[in-house]
Amino acid sequence: MSTQTLPEVDVRPEGTDHTGDDAPKMFHYVRKAKIAESAVMGTHVVALCGEVFPVTKSPKPGSPVCPECKKIYDNLPAGGGE
Repeated sequence: MSTQTLPEVDVRPEGTDHTGDDAPKMFHYVRKAKIAESAVMGTHVVALCGEVFPVTKSPKPGSPVCPECKKIYDNLPAGGGE
């Protein structure tokens, strides 16, 4: 089994585009370092696709991901830095 090093610009999906029941329709990729800050302080984060929002939900396996964020994330170099 091999281990892949993710770049310093590592991101994690975070939700926006809420439905009527306050469940996100899709999750966006966001800089990992900004997720906790946003969740605690209520500050806004910027997703790879440019969407700006406060972090309010965590994704579950199989959650829908923003196609534009996914495309950008998939093209990031593995193990790179900022």
